[in-house]
Amino acid sequence: MTSADHPTPEHRPTHTGRPYEDLVAEAVAAPTDGWDFSWFEGRATEQRPSWGYARLMGERLGRVHSALDLDTGGGEVLNLAPKLPPLMAATEGWPPNVEKATRLLAPRGVVVVASPSDAPLPFAEGAFDLVTARHPVKPPFPEIARVLRPGGTYVAQHVGPSSVFEVVEYFLGPQPEEVRRGRDPRAERARAEEAGLEIVDLRAERLRIEFYDIGAVVHFLRKVVWMVPGFTVEAYEPQLRALHAQMEKEGPFVAHSTRHLIEARKPLS
Repeated sequence: MTSADHPTPEHRPTHTGRPYEDLVAEAVAAPTDGWDFSWFEGRATEQRPSWGYARLMGERLGRVHSALDLDTGGGEVLNLAPKLPPLMAATEGWPPNVEKATRLLAPRGVVVVASPSDAPLPFAEGAFDLVTARHPVKPPFPEIARVLRPGGTYVAQHVGPSSVFEVVEYFLGPQPEEVRRGRDPRAERARAEEAGLEIVDLRAERLRIEFYDIGAVVHFLRKVVWMVPGFTVEAYEPQLRALHAQMEKEGPFVAHSTRHLIEARKPLS
């Protein structure tokens, strides 16, 4: 989504006041492959974490000889790196994204491997100096530790607990506490350490999101499919129409994402 703490002139909503049917039809027609969020320009904003993951990732990639990017999506974030190492691989589990990432990254020498997020990584032990990931589905710490060389590093930005749950619970109702606590950075720290990694840095932030029209909500739920599993406009039309009316009357629908930066190192021995 648009990176902005508050809407600037170019980010201010331009779609409010339009009929529900038009906004939803636009959202349904929009492509959902990859992790390009430019469609949300003028329709939603999201604060970005203070550590600047794309910049940080780019700096680290420029210092190593070999690296792996997990769950690369359409390759958009990895492609932001100004310099890639001589040996650069990426994994992705969703076929449309595999194709998109290959088109984008192959000209830069990146090997994109189709690999489900719950499968063992298809690489040799100690193959990489660096493993990166932005919003991995479920970080496989034992596999990350296996493919890192001794002294190698995992640097990633993860989704945290109860992220955008204002949206989730609007459509699904209150969620069980164990669901709300999922993706807890403290639990991930424990899993990383159990896999033999040493935590170098762990930082978490809660960030404001604003949806300015119902089309933005629909596109978000079609793109981020695990938020409301099985979401369709038809199945949730009463809730969508009610939310549209609420937003037209009261203004943006506000939610909050949670993110944490994690850096872990594989010991030398």
